[in-house]
Amino acid sequence: MIELVSESRCIECNICVKVCPTNVFDKVPDAPPTIARQSDCQTCFMCELYCPVDALYVAPEVEPLAEIDEESLKKAGFLGSYRENIGWGGDRTTTAKQDSTAQILKQMK
Repeated sequence: MIELVSESRCIECNICVKVCPTNVFDKVPDAPPTIARQSDCQTCFMCELYCPVDALYVAPEVEPLAEIDEESLKKAGFLGSYRENIGWGGDRTTTAKQDSTAQILKQMK
C-alpha cells in the first residue's frame, strides 16, 4: 500500500498521479501530490516504479502502517527500492536472477 510521498525528494512531476490505476493521488499546485485515497491502493507499485527520483514508498503490506518515518525509510533504503530491485533508472541492473523463484526455475531446467 502506498505509504509515503517524500516532500524532500519529490520534484512535483505528477507522474505518480498519471500512472496510478486506481486514482490514489491528488495533484496539488506547487507541492507534491497527496495520498488522497490510500485505501484504494492495490499495491501495484506502478507509482514507485515510474517515480524518477525515488520519492515514493509502497509497502508490500495490504494494511496501512501505523507510523511512517521518512528518515528511517531513507536509511533502510526503502524509498524507491522496488524500482531499484527491477533495475529501472540510472546505472541500476536487475536483481531478478537472485530471487528465490528464479533460482528454483533455474534448477528445473
